[in-house]
Amino acid sequence: MAATAPDARPPRTLFPGHPAGLQTLFFTEMWERFSYYGMRALLVLFMVDAIQTGGLGLNDQVATAIYGIYTAAVYLLALPGGWIADRLLGAQRAIWYGGIIIALGHFTLAVPSTYAFFFGLLFVASGTGLLKPNISAVVGELYPPGDPRRDGGFTIFYMGINLGAIVGPLICGYLAESGDFGWHYGFAAAGVGMLFGLLQYRLTQSRLGDAGQHPSLLGDAREHTAAARAGWRRVWTGVALLLVLVAVLVSGLWRPDPVAVAQGTTAFIVALAAAYFAWLYLFGHLDAGEKRRVAVIIILFFAAAMFWAGFEQAGSSLNLFAERFTDRMIGNFEVPASWFQSANPVMIVALAPVFAALWSALARRNLDPSTPAKFGIGLVLLGAGFGVMFFASQLIGTGNKVLPMWLISTYLLHTMGELALSPVGLSATTKLAPRRYVGQMMGVWFLGAALGNVLAGLLAGELTGEAVGDLPALYRQVVLTSAGAGLLLLVFARPIQRLIGDTR
Repeated sequence: MAATAPDARPPRTLFPGHPAGLQTLFFTEMWERFSYYGMRALLVLFMVDAIQTGGLGLNDQVATAIYGIYTAAVYLLALPGGWIADRLLGAQRAIWYGGIIIALGHFTLAVPSTYAFFFGLLFVASGTGLLKPNISAVVGELYPPGDPRRDGGFTIFYMGINLGAIVGPLICGYLAESGDFGWHYGFAAAGVGMLFGLLQYRLTQSRLGDAGQHPSLLGDAREHTAAARAGWRRVWTGVALLLVLVAVLVSGLWRPDPVAVAQGTTAFIVALAAAYFAWLYLFGHLDAGEKRRVAVIIILFFAAAMFWAGFEQAGSSLNLFAERFTDRMIGNFEVPASWFQSANPVMIVALAPVFAALWSALARRNLDPSTPAKFGIGLVLLGAGFGVMFFASQLIGTGNKVLPMWLISTYLLHTMGELALSPVGLSATTKLAPRRYVGQMMGVWFLGAALGNVLAGLLAGELTGEAVGDLPALYRQVVLTSAGAGLLLLVFARPIQRLIGDTR
């Protein structure tokens, strides 16, 4: 009698019809985003809080510049993070080690020390740069080429991102702003969340199978070993330089002006992007059609950077507006200012299906806006959100606080702008990039996000409300700039689309 075959049933999963590994990545990303957005909601508030009450006592311009440099670094470090996974670790191990470094960073932030603060930021940014690009790559590898379930899988994964982004500010913010605890309890809670993510990742990692398990091999085994050794030398050299830089900063041997550093970072990113695009045109062996499509990518690159410069006010100047100028009392309970950071992910979850249905309905009628038009719509909605803040800032000029609905309305318009612009950005980049440069163009997209974030930090220094009387004029300028750029894109959307070869 033949032996009974072992039970080969696939493991049970919360997402029937999808690979079991999706559940592993869903919860890993949910907890990572819990930690990232929970900490981000506190960052500027902590830096500007008085030393006597546990903060760093920095002024608004310095605090928001540091915030901008940090958030830009997260995107910039995604580039070496992807390279390390591709060449040295494999995506699965990159996720694991990235999560460990993130948790270390949050627990370092929980130590009440200025030295620990800057080392903590370095660890969180480095770990996020290692984890974030690679976890998305593994989601894609769970599905074979052409699998119709892929888009649905990424939609489920995206819900995990937003679930973590909703809960993180609520828990970390309550602990940080509650009189019973303090800022460092909020940072520690972010670290605990990342530990939960690491624990479930390790326990269920086997569900991922071979997806992202091995790095890309370079030639034969001997060549790969030599390349790996050279690669690790570069990595450890970079790590050592970063640690030395932070040690010099916190020791006081060198005290750069964070605003000047942010301005220099802006100039560096713009120069780097310009040099890359110039090289691509001159030496990239592009044909006429590819050059036209790269021209469109350049337009979208700067449009996206402008959008993120406004959108990322949520964690900086708008966070300070919530703390200083918004009536947050509900009976005897004062809502923590950081809780407003959960508004955007809640709205994303609610509105993403609406926008998806809207674009599908318009496409069936051949009315779906082109990619440049969607970017224009996003910028116009961004400007409309700051238009709400223009009126809100006039009300606080009389010394009163405003109702929360002013901020909620701004976040609603900004979220609608994000849904119009962000989902099509990555897709457009992959479609427009010359086939042999797709990976590099994805790096350029991250570079645009980094540019937007560092600009956001500089802009936030002007919009924090230290001079309340100046706020209406400043918001009006932001409205005219962002909405004006959006209208310009809408006007020229058809000619820009012709460069791609589609006359819609």
